[in-house]
Amino acid sequence: MESNLVEITEGSTKLLVPRESLVEKAPPREPAFFNPRARISRDFSIIAYATFLKNFKGPKTFLDSLSGIGARSIRIANELREVEQVFVNDVNPKALEIAEKISKLNNVTNCIFSENEACRFLSLHSRRDQRGAVVDVDPFGSPSRYLDCAIRATFHGGLLSATATDLTVLHGLFPAACKRKYYGVPVRTKYGNEIALRLILGCTNLIAGRLDVKIAPLFVQNNMHYYKIYVKVLVRTDDQEEIGYILNCKNCGNRHATKEVKNECDICKSKAELAGPLWIGSLYNKDFVNEMIVNEAQFQVDKSCKKILEKCRDETEMPPTYFTIDEIAQMHRSAPISLAKTIEKIHKAGFRATATSLNPAAFKTDARIDEILSIV
Repeated sequence: MESNLVEITEGSTKLLVPRESLVEKAPPREPAFFNPRARISRDFSIIAYATFLKNFKGPKTFLDSLSGIGARSIRIANELREVEQVFVNDVNPKALEIAEKISKLNNVTNCIFSENEACRFLSLHSRRDQRGAVVDVDPFGSPSRYLDCAIRATFHGGLLSATATDLTVLHGLFPAACKRKYYGVPVRTKYGNEIALRLILGCTNLIAGRLDVKIAPLFVQNNMHYYKIYVKVLVRTDDQEEIGYILNCKNCGNRHATKEVKNECDICKSKAELAGPLWIGSLYNKDFVNEMIVNEAQFQVDKSCKKILEKCRDETEMPPTYFTIDEIAQMHRSAPISLAKTIEKIHKAGFRATATSLNPAAFKTDARIDEILSIV
């Protein structure tokens, strides 16, 4: 296996990765899975975990339940000096063998390796004194089967991060599978990225509620084929319910969050679709994102991270859902104008508008679709 490994660097960490994963379009699972295109996701994890752990009171432990070759967990151990222990777990012994080689290559001594099925590993850490300050679940496909165990393994006040890669399910190609896995259904729209993230958060919130705890989203991120949420796990209190629906009208383009089950568009009175139940609260915590922006400069991460974080900060108080400039142009039957010009026009008309981190050619606004079309 040695001859099949290539040394690369992510951040300030040296990694040994299967040669085929760097050249094949779909990274192979044998001898172990590694996705080089997920580097930006790991970069954001470094920034988010560092920001969270600065203010966390308690043992600073990290639980990686589906580590693969340990790219994320060994970067955490190597680049976040405040982390006391990193538990690197995977069911694939070949992946763990590579992970141990990577830890030695970086002179990392605070990693504990285990070969276990993810839920069994997380269950072993569900006792109060053995939980993680940060717990990560990064599976193939949906994280829903692991969320119960992952929440139990997270300290109250700790951070849970979870990844989903089943895009066809979350984007509405298989609604029955989505309802089974996420307890809600999507609609196929131009802003499907946001619906997907809100379905994952809604599912996580439902499972947390069953365990008498609640979640508070701190940050979400999407890129290419994956979605990742970062939520704080808290003892449940009687806070405002943040579960509802996204009403989407195919006829006029109207969309908004609602807590009521209704199927009539407020603007054109056509029959509308409902996505959900899903999370309709904020996707970001503004203070947390501001701290992430400050901390980003400490790490060797992709230069796009800061720009994305600045967009996240600006959209924290905007209503759910976004509009793409192509969508607006199509409704107008004209060429699209630039994103910056669109936002400027909406501001001049007295409405709020910002670019969104969820789509580089889209904006969020508190103006309705009929108002946007009139302004633009």
